[in-house]
Amino acid sequence: MGRLAFLFGLLFVLFAAPSDVIRAGEPVFDAREEQAIRDILANYLRQNPEIIVEAIQILRQRQARAESDQRRQAILRLRDRLERDPGSPVGGNPEGDVTIVEFFDYRCPYCKRVAATVRELLERDGNIRLVYKEWPILGADSEFAARAALAAHRQGKYSEFHEKVMGEKRVDEASVLAAARALGLDLPRLRADMRSPEIEAELAANMELASQLGITGTPAFVIGEELIPGMADRATLEQLVARAREGAS
Repeated sequence: MGRLAFLFGLLFVLFAAPSDVIRAGEPVFDAREEQAIRDILANYLRQNPEIIVEAIQILRQRQARAESDQRRQAILRLRDRLERDPGSPVGGNPEGDVTIVEFFDYRCPYCKRVAATVRELLERDGNIRLVYKEWPILGADSEFAARAALAAHRQGKYSEFHEKVMGEKRVDEASVLAAARALGLDLPRLRADMRSPEIEAELAANMELASQLGITGTPAFVIGEELIPGMADRATLEQLVARAREGAS
């Protein structure tokens, strides 16, 4: 930080002082003096080029902290919509003391891979409440699957349908309807419910939430005041659950 302080001092003298410190209505430095300072600065950077990398790293760290703070404030502001939306299916223990919110797409390969991790986490910790946020961002087949899942929820078989479709290698209209048929769902009712205004509103609400949180892909998890974009292993999820549980207590 000593080298950075020296560099910032030079920059201040060169750029701030002439505008902030006036001597008899004239700039503190004449053109020759300004050029001398510029030469010192240029020579210093040539001899210490790594200081530029150091400054960039510090800037990135500050930006990351600012973005993290913004996400945390957004999570707090949107807490009820994330965790208590009556249109969002709930798995795990509905009365659990910690809520995990998952944004996912049935055609997302990373969502499929992390599904087993989430399932294992729920089996190991019986006090987790899981809120499913259907977020079909990978095309028409993804949207068809999401609508069908929310329609299956109306027939009381969301969890079974979710697990079955998430386990399919290929997700399209045919495979989704085959899954519904295998689970004994009422297909005419399913199709009718898929077009309902309530399901349309749920998908729109999830899209808006993802946008406000700055989520750009699936999967994404919200646990406590933390947002985890992308895949996460069980140890990471368990650590965040423990942190959220500690914060709640």
